[in-house]
Amino acid sequence: MKNHFDVIVVGAGVLGTFHAYHAAKLGKEVLLVEKDQFPTQATVRNFGQVVPSGMGADWFDYGVRGTAIYNQIQNEYDISIRNNGSVYIASDNDEQQLIHELKAMMDTRDYQAELLNTHQCLEKWPALNGNYCKEALFFPQEVSAEPEKMIFNLLTYVTQQFQNLTYRPARTIIDCTISGDHVNVTSNLKEVFKADKVIVCNGGEFKLLFPDLFKQSGIVTSKLQMLRSIPMQTVALEGNILTGLTIRRYESFQECASYENIKTPDHLIELKKWGIHILFKKAMDGSIIIGDSHEYADVNHTDDLGFAQNEYINQLMLNEAQRIVNFDVTKIATAWSGFYPQHNEKDIVEIDIEDKIHIRTAIGGKGMTTSAGYAEASIKKLI
Repeated sequence: MKNHFDVIVVGAGVLGTFHAYHAAKLGKEVLLVEKDQFPTQATVRNFGQVVPSGMGADWFDYGVRGTAIYNQIQNEYDISIRNNGSVYIASDNDEQQLIHELKAMMDTRDYQAELLNTHQCLEKWPALNGNYCKEALFFPQEVSAEPEKMIFNLLTYVTQQFQNLTYRPARTIIDCTISGDHVNVTSNLKEVFKADKVIVCNGGEFKLLFPDLFKQSGIVTSKLQMLRSIPMQTVALEGNILTGLTIRRYESFQECASYENIKTPDHLIELKKWGIHILFKKAMDGSIIIGDSHEYADVNHTDDLGFAQNEYINQLMLNEAQRIVNFDVTKIATAWSGFYPQHNEKDIVEIDIEDKIHIRTAIGGKGMTTSAGYAEASIKKLI
């Protein structure tokens, strides 16, 4: 078995897999390792919305480039990418002001955006409540993915596409040490691999391999709660549906001139307390994903978040969701929690050890949108 590579990437979530993909495209011999039998964390526990329109200026370009990469791969192999657009629905005057300002900002970037009135929204998405939808901003070029399918299909694609990319799941990296001009990497199976460079894109192995750096990293874990309805094929709610609370939260809107003067209405204060902003996405099986919420803990207290669902949070989300749509949102088939690492002051944690070991993690909730584009730039910089 081959044990010497140009690049070893630790973690086969969307961030790690795209690092491996871009390194392989440059002709490097790449080993991609995953601690589990298959990715199970943030990459598969999210909405699968690819929304460059929600990114701040520094990450918008990564999102646009990432969308192009998704579309390119989808043309060659089905990774579940669907081009059905994103819409931000404004429910009051403040939210309308913000979507107008974002529209002007996107016009300067030559990024297609369309303002829709209530009638146009209800014609396109009949499942919306007309008394909630005052106006909307639609991005027809944006895409979505089925997260539980996308990463598995992407891994199949990259391993078939590149003979110079080796994928090894069910291997936890337990040691990563610089030795002369290379790095020795040891798995829990006692395998020893060598590489010129190692890129760690898995927060779990970062914690295991470099515990002191991890404790000092400033990483915060965010716990999200999401709900999935029973299949509702007749509900017309296609695309990435983002609502007023999202307008009040996403980075792109925070860059709008009016954002600092926007006050939180009384009826949204409790929702904001739990980091709730209502999103909808209709999955391929017709079920409707509804969410989500955000609770936080620093790296030393992550276990305090627990895995159990907080039913009070779920009820808050469902109550607000019912204000927005006209179908019965209480027909829930399943609920789950997602966890992802982020940093409150940095867009991503980047730590370099002697220009041989590169930690790239805590990309936060923008991973599905920006990882493909960010990883391309990252690999070009590192290699």
